[in-house]
Amino acid sequence: MEIKISEDAFKWFHDEMEVATGESVRFFVRYGGSGLQPGFSLGVTKDQPNEAAAEVEDGGVIYFIEQNDLWYFDGHDLAVSVNDDLQELDYSYETTKKAGKEE
Repeated sequence: MEIKISEDAFKWFHDEMEVATGESVRFFVRYGGSGLQPGFSLGVTKDQPNEAAAEVEDGGVIYFIEQNDLWYFDGHDLAVSVNDDLQELDYSYETTKKAGKEE
């Protein structure tokens, strides 16, 4: 599983959440809303990794997903961008590629 974050989303985290070098941002599963799994959606918060299943680093900030939230993605990578009209985060899910084939 991979986390892919667009440049405008990195800027959004810096501007809107005031994320600074040395901090970490967690994507977590929450009950309610709509997303990849019915009845669940993603939330985002500043937090420190405990048992990260996936992570990406930019500008000294770690963005991660914990092992216990991995079920939500069900063989998908997370792509994070910014919705230009709403100026908020937008999540999309891409099928994870393994050994040259899609699952």
